[in-house]
Amino acid sequence: MSVEDRLSKERLRHALRLTLVGWVLGLVVTGLVVWSPHVLFGYRSPALHLVLESVDACVALLVAYLLAGRYRRRRRLHDLLLAQGLVLLAAAGTGMSWLTGSLTGDRDGSLSVWLPLALRLIAAALIAAAALVSLNRESPSRRGLRTVTIPVVLVILMSLLLWAAKARLPIAVDPSINGAPQPLLFAVHPLFFVAQCVAALCFFVASIAFTRRAAHHDDSLLYWLGPACAVAAFSRVNYALFPSRYTDWFYTGDLLRTGFYVLLLVGASQEIGQYWDAHARVAVLEDRRRLSRELHDGVIQELALLRMEGHSLPPNFPARSRILAACDRSLDEARAAVHALGHGGDEPLALALRRTTRELAQRYGVRLDIQIDDSIEASADQQHTLLRIIREAVANAARHGHAQHLCVRLVKDGERRQLLVEDDGEGFDSAGATGANAGYGLVSMRERARTLPGFLDITSRPGEGSMVTVTW
Repeated sequence: MSVEDRLSKERLRHALRLTLVGWVLGLVVTGLVVWSPHVLFGYRSPALHLVLESVDACVALLVAYLLAGRYRRRRRLHDLLLAQGLVLLAAAGTGMSWLTGSLTGDRDGSLSVWLPLALRLIAAALIAAAALVSLNRESPSRRGLRTVTIPVVLVILMSLLLWAAKARLPIAVDPSINGAPQPLLFAVHPLFFVAQCVAALCFFVASIAFTRRAAHHDDSLLYWLGPACAVAAFSRVNYALFPSRYTDWFYTGDLLRTGFYVLLLVGASQEIGQYWDAHARVAVLEDRRRLSRELHDGVIQELALLRMEGHSLPPNFPARSRILAACDRSLDEARAAVHALGHGGDEPLALALRRTTRELAQRYGVRLDIQIDDSIEASADQQHTLLRIIREAVANAARHGHAQHLCVRLVKDGERRQLLVEDDGEGFDSAGATGANAGYGLVSMRERARTLPGFLDITSRPGEGSMVTVTW
């Protein structure tokens, strides 16, 4: 199984767990209210309705604003549809009932119920469409204003249409419901019931579609849209049965509706956190690249000049070989630092090993065989450690062992992983190269291997080549 398949399955499990929590919560709350005579959750408070509607509208507008920013950057149609749906939900909830009743003289409350209901139904359809449309489908325009202008046009059109037909609009909610100790079951017009059920169906479809989509895309907002839409669907079911939104009563439908916006807020907060993390990573990478350029254009050029001047020393000069060896080591370390700073550990381990060993083989003029298991992974710190070890091993084989052929292998040994570097050089007494007799290079490789965590083993005899094995 590939790495991408494993990540996809892990994301799917995570998304399913969250969505199942939303479905179970909605089912349990709805089931208890409908079938248990002992659960009579109801609180009469018009002020609480107003407060929650205002908070919910602010959350919807915040998430819509984030989606509008994503739409401007990526021009994806699903971001636009989802943002427009949330703007419509915000518009339908910010005092729409009071506004229609105050400005139009809607004394029986028919227009003040049907207009917000129609807007919420359109919003649910837009959210379902956003969940079903292809993620790669682009919109012809990147204008972020479309997230607002189209919902405003829809609000105006629906207002004019229902205003023209207000004389024929039926009473959506039984007026006597406000006098009851709690909202009455099915105290609504059949068309009202059907509209709420259609909206619930749209949210159920969106919940399933968003959950499936979250398995293939590492998007924090997608993880929370699945459970949020599930809770929203059950809130519509509760409104169809107990229309508390259109009364003075605060009931389970209102609680689940607020749960939808709370889950959206969690997803939005993670989206904002991801944005700032990405912004910080970009700043760090840019600084690393700047340092990489400075090293390449400054330190490496000076070391290359020193090496060139070292070759001009007389062959019998006592320190000539040590100076040239020191220049070679310094250049190798500087080039490794330049590459590490420039790439930032974003390469797969197999690719980094292939590139590094080929560079070293070309630099020291040795033949190279590479056998690497591409499925083996390592963290950025582990990768850096392994590359430093392999640089030291190859340099020792070429400089001290005068090797002509190298074999580099990356394999699995049960649950552990091994990196092996074998050469055909002159070899040395590995048993005697321990403790105080070990050179700095051997000590450094062993210490680095312990940080993986792991250990390093060196097998060598004079005249028989060497093998360096790193196990972690």
